[in-house]
Amino acid sequence: MSFPWAKHYEPKAPLMRWLDEKLPLPRLVYNSIGAGYPVPRNLNYAWNFGVLAGFCLVLQIVTGVILAMHYAANAGVAFDSVEHIMRDVNWGWLLRYAHANGASFFFVVIYIHIFRGFFYSSYKAPREMVWLLGVVIFLLMMATAFMGYVLPWGQMSFWGAKVITGLFGAIPLVGESIQVWLLGGYAPDNAALNRFFSLHFLLPFVIAGVVILHIWALHIPGSSNPTGVEVKSESDTIPFHPYYTAKDGFGLGVALILYFTFVFYLPNALGHADNYIPANPLSTPAHIVPEWYFWPFYAILRAFTADFILPAKLWGVLAMFAAILVWFFLPWLDKSPVRSGHYRPLFRKFFWFGLIPAMLVLFYCGGAAAEEPYVMISQIATAYYFLHFLVILPIISSIEKPEPLPFSITEAVLGTDTQAVLSDNTTPAN
Repeated sequence: MSFPWAKHYEPKAPLMRWLDEKLPLPRLVYNSIGAGYPVPRNLNYAWNFGVLAGFCLVLQIVTGVILAMHYAANAGVAFDSVEHIMRDVNWGWLLRYAHANGASFFFVVIYIHIFRGFFYSSYKAPREMVWLLGVVIFLLMMATAFMGYVLPWGQMSFWGAKVITGLFGAIPLVGESIQVWLLGGYAPDNAALNRFFSLHFLLPFVIAGVVILHIWALHIPGSSNPTGVEVKSESDTIPFHPYYTAKDGFGLGVALILYFTFVFYLPNALGHADNYIPANPLSTPAHIVPEWYFWPFYAILRAFTADFILPAKLWGVLAMFAAILVWFFLPWLDKSPVRSGHYRPLFRKFFWFGLIPAMLVLFYCGGAAAEEPYVMISQIATAYYFLHFLVILPIISSIEKPEPLPFSITEAVLGTDTQAVLSDNTTPAN
């Protein structure tokens, strides 16, 4: 994003001038997160979660690399190597708890970040690529988290791997071959553990690369804002630093208090007790359940119980993947000219009283036993989830009458914006 009023980096020290000439890294930082990056002046705390997500990624990579130095990807000793980290490695317990709870913290941040995008229509033009790359990051996170859950090689790790990889067996003709290829055999063992460990170590760096593209794509149109109105004049923006670095720093401090509360006082609250039992292929747990951040999609998977043209298991697999893939099409499903949910009364009602409750129900049912009434409730919530994106959202975006938008961001904040009125040479934003 380039604005004529944006400050330009001018190094004063000889060393910084030489570095800027040979490798313009200081200029890049200044223009990306410094005073040279103007952002809308009305961003609220919902916009903190992008920075929090970046912090979580760095935290997971750092703790993961250190844990990998002590972990043994062998089915015979993997469980014991985790116990060795917890008991014998200096500060190993802290690293392990920080990494395990960091994954949950990461998903909390990402889910809030995604649903903020739903409410403020962050997927609309000109930010479609930002949104699409964000969905790719989420899919990579899901794959990375699943493979990481297998590594402790406890009961839930083993049986989770068996159940999830078994889903690919539902694919006609090639399903069994794909399953064997993923596992390196017919059941989870050394080959599967080595595959998952290698990919779990590699994928965070792939995520980091996509995050760079995500930020790059964001800097071309610039940040969105709670009104959905585009920047019109210099009065609509303030420099990212020091205003939003201070605001993000405060948000990070609050988030870290909550995070370390779990790390130090509730380190196993978000895990499953069965995963502290060594993997036993001859003893199936009474209730196989993935980590909590997979629950809504696990509930969708289990919502299909009857064969109709295709086997129920295949319908479940297709629906589980479609539940995320449908997000790719939101820029074209939502045809409303208004972005912010604050100015879309009908959309707002369906969001807060339809989509959010349906998602919470799916979270709950995904962690519950696969029995009634949870299966029936999952089916209702699943039906609404897809109806919301594929039917309700396109219809209400075409028929609803939005509330009046402010003329500019400054007007939304201060009530008046004389400068924008006098210097407006652009088409009014949606």
